[in-house]
Amino acid sequence: MDSETTWRGGQQSLLTLARGLRTRGHAQTIVCPEASALAERARAEGFDVVAKCRRVGDIVHAHSGRAHNAVLRATLGAKLKRVVTRHVAFAPSSPLIHRLKYTKTCDGIIAVSDAVRAVLIGSGIPSSHIEVIHTGIELPARVGARPTFGPITVGHMGAFSREKGQETIVAVARELPQVRFVLAGEGPLREELQGSAPKNVEFPGFVGDAAAFLEQLDAFVMPSRSEAWGLAALEAMAHGVPVIASDIQGLAEIVERGKSGWLVPSGDVEAWTRAIGALTRAELAEFSEAARTRAAQFTVAQMAEQTERFYARLLEL
Repeated sequence: MDSETTWRGGQQSLLTLARGLRTRGHAQTIVCPEASALAERARAEGFDVVAKCRRVGDIVHAHSGRAHNAVLRATLGAKLKRVVTRHVAFAPSSPLIHRLKYTKTCDGIIAVSDAVRAVLIGSGIPSSHIEVIHTGIELPARVGARPTFGPITVGHMGAFSREKGQETIVAVARELPQVRFVLAGEGPLREELQGSAPKNVEFPGFVGDAAAFLEQLDAFVMPSRSEAWGLAALEAMAHGVPVIASDIQGLAEIVERGKSGWLVPSGDVEAWTRAIGALTRAELAEFSEAARTRAAQFTVAQMAEQTERFYARLLEL
């Protein structure tokens, strides 16, 4: 179950998990708003999609705090197991309410990274209640050749919001006019950033073909202020694109410093300028294969298998 109408990492995680579990033979119903991107995509892939939670099945798995609240209302008194995945790594404003909610109203919690697990434990939730299962990606069947000429091209793909930190890259672009920047996606801050950006920054909007977008890049940037995991970084790495990421939370669990990418202090424009300005095609080519190898450690098949084991353990309790 998901509660959002837009398409972001949480919705992508839900749908890829559903694909993986379907491959393993499990019947599923996806519960989400009727007029949502998830509903449209899930139906197109042949999943049963409904707008309201049914009191049937063995497991009800919520993918947001609001979805979990809806699950509770819909399944009160039902004999089933309730699971919630935490896709965020920020500390709760009310640790007591957070602890009560996630210990008394669900049977298990999936944390998408060790960083999320640490936040949950810090709120007083028992570690035995938590399972770390990294969100996986579907590895590309083919990876295009990396760019070999022209200006260094640095890209980003994601929602334009405060926690994603795209204003850092716009500030860096002013210092590096020789570098081409391509910031894809939509969101509330896009228009403001586009209006203040220098000429070497492009804003193509929503990108439907992620593979084609990534093939034009020399490096991918994730300047986030908060990131529980980092699916966009993993996808870039799977296509052989090294990542420059904020040295925070889930991103620091994905990017291997000095091997498959670089970790830079979040919001430090000077440090980001140095890191991007020092890029060379020789080093990028060296990091490309390491990035692909690293991404291959986090697959949808692995996520589905771990989730299946977690479900089975809860059903035995």
